[in-house]
Amino acid sequence: MPYLSASDFHPEVLRLFDQYVHGWLSRRGFIDEAARYAAAGVSGTGLLAALSPRFAQAQQVSPQDARIREVRVEISSPQGYGQVRGYLVRPIQVSGRLPAVLVIHENRGLNPHIEDIARRLALEGYFALAPDALSPLGGYPGDEDKARALFQQLDQARARQDFVAAYQHLKALPEGNGKVGAVGFCYGGGVVSFLATRLPDLSGGVSFYGSPPADEDVARIKSPLLLHYAGADDRINANWPRFEAALKAGGVRHEAHLYPGVQHGFNNDTTPRYDAVAAKLAWQRTLGFFRSTLQG
Repeated sequence: MPYLSASDFHPEVLRLFDQYVHGWLSRRGFIDEAARYAAAGVSGTGLLAALSPRFAQAQQVSPQDARIREVRVEISSPQGYGQVRGYLVRPIQVSGRLPAVLVIHENRGLNPHIEDIARRLALEGYFALAPDALSPLGGYPGDEDKARALFQQLDQARARQDFVAAYQHLKALPEGNGKVGAVGFCYGGGVVSFLATRLPDLSGGVSFYGSPPADEDVARIKSPLLLHYAGADDRINANWPRFEAALKAGGVRHEAHLYPGVQHGFNNDTTPRYDAVAAKLAWQRTLGFFRSTLQG
């Protein structure tokens, strides 16, 4: 099957898929509803298959790449679930101490795409740590549907503390330069904003189409933020005017970009919602932001 783009799908199918991905619509519900918009000879099941991730085809950096070193780590999290597992990657050819980036997944746990994001950051000269919020439930199960179902079982207050523990692990790395940033996608973007309200020494946070923190917490943010939004993402974008007002009122350094016409998840190159032009620009901005906040 050729690789498809968002323009190959009816807008209502994309809206239904967004509901399905975030757990508000069952698999059967998506298949039944999407079938109403399918072309001749295409079923709702076929639409779901076409929209689902293709991890191997999208991989940019192999785990066996000779330029990086990867390890699986277990991090103590006494305020969270007790222990959280993570994927830590670093470049091999470096001199001096390295800055670090916490990589926070979407609502499916630490899947192959997020591991690939961590490896991409390692090649840019960072320690990159991608924790798995599903650690207390056995970790990412290798199946996106099962992962979403497990995710709904998490106590989010404890899961957020696991991300705090992962940040502290990066901060304490003896080979680090003491500067730690965070980047997150969808659910992870919301976690980045949360961390910014709780970690005054966070060096910088990047949120891709994430939910904002509570209005009353925004003034606590001390780190600069880079915020990426998809133009065709009414659900998340509805929160932006209020979030922007709170950021300005709190004097929080921030930079926000709206990418016209693209879908929620546009940076995820494993699915047809991916938009190569917007993703490239957002990634360039992200790397520039980390250069200025973590390497300066």
